[in-house]
Amino acid sequence: MAYRVLGRAGPPQPRRARRLLFAFTLSLSCTYLCYSLLCCCDDLGQSRLLGAPRCLRGPSAGGPKLLQKSRPCEPPGPTPSPPAAAVPAPRLSGSNHSGSAKLGTKRLPQALIVGVKKGGTRAVLEFIRVHPDVRALGTEPHFFDRNYGRGLDWYRSLMPRTLERQITLEKTPSYFVTQEAPRRIFNMSRDTKLIVVVRNPVTRAISDYTQTLSKKPDIPTFEGLSFRNRTLGQVDVSWNAIRIGMYALHLESWLRYFPLAQIHFVSGERLITDPAGEMGRVQDFLGIKRFITDKHFYFNKTKGFPCLKKTESSLLPRCLGKSKGRTHVQIDPEVIDQLREFYRPYNIKFYETVGQDFRWE
Repeated sequence: MAYRVLGRAGPPQPRRARRLLFAFTLSLSCTYLCYSLLCCCDDLGQSRLLGAPRCLRGPSAGGPKLLQKSRPCEPPGPTPSPPAAAVPAPRLSGSNHSGSAKLGTKRLPQALIVGVKKGGTRAVLEFIRVHPDVRALGTEPHFFDRNYGRGLDWYRSLMPRTLERQITLEKTPSYFVTQEAPRRIFNMSRDTKLIVVVRNPVTRAISDYTQTLSKKPDIPTFEGLSFRNRTLGQVDVSWNAIRIGMYALHLESWLRYFPLAQIHFVSGERLITDPAGEMGRVQDFLGIKRFITDKHFYFNKTKGFPCLKKTESSLLPRCLGKSKGRTHVQIDPEVIDQLREFYRPYNIKFYETVGQDFRWE
C-alpha cells in the first residue's frame, strides 16, 4: 500500500527519503529567492534594483494607496523610434481661430462713421474699404443705439478679421443723433476716432424725405411735415428729418466725451466734387498712407456722383446702389428759403465750433 509524502500520519519513512525531501524543498526556495533578487519583477512592475519606475500592470491587492504611487504600464511592443518632424495642421477656411496670424483677429472698431443720415456715409464707407489697411463692416450694426444690451462680445463678433496693422471700422449714421451713443462709445474706448459726414441740412432733409416717400407713398407732403405753422414760420423740430440737420445741437453731446481733434468732419458736397481730396483727409485722420487717390474715381453722370473704377479684384466699376442718387422731390422755393433761415444760426455755431466753413448759405 502506497503512502503520500505529505498528509496525515502514516508509517515512519526512511531517513534517506526525509533528507531528499528537505533538500528538494530547500533548493526550490533558494531558486525562487535568487530569481526575485536578480529580476525582481513583482506584480507591480520592473526591477527596483535596475531603477525602473513602478507601474501598475493590473488589479492589485494593494488598494488605493498603492494605486496613488503607481502608474499604468506601457503596453508591450517594439522600442519606439524617434518622433518624425511635426506636420503642420491644414488651414481651415472660415476658422474661428482668432489668434491666427494669417486669418487675423476680430477686434472692436478703432474708428466709427457716426453720422449723418443722407450725408454721404455710405460713399465714405465704400471708398475707404479700398484701402488695404482698413477692414470695414458692410452693414449697420446699430449697436450703440438699438443693440447695446447685447454686449461688447456680440458687437465684436460682427466685426471683420483684421491684422495688427489694419483698422477695424463700422458705420451707423444714427449714432450722431442718439443721446446715449457718445457715452457708450467712450466707455468702449476713449481713443475711438469718429467720422461725421455732413451736408447742407436743407438738402439733407429733402433727401431724407425722398427716401421715406419711396417706401411710404402715402405720407404727408414735405411742407406739411416741416412746419407746425408755416404762416408763422414755426418749424417742427420734432420731425427727425429736420432735427438731424441741427448739427451744432448734437455735437454738444459728443464734445462732452471726445476732444474735437478726435472727430473728423467730411463735407458731403466736396465728397461729390473732389472725392480724392476728401478721402485724402480721411486717410490722414486715420493715420494711414494716402492710398486712395484720383486714379480710383470716375464721375457717373447718370447718378450725379463719383464711383470707384474697377480694380484688379473687380471686373466692373463699383458704384453705390439704386437707393443712392434718387431724383429729389420738387419743393416750393419759399419753403426752402424758410428752412435756410431756420438753420442759419445752427450752421454758424457749427462752423465756429469745428473751425470750418461749409458754405451752406
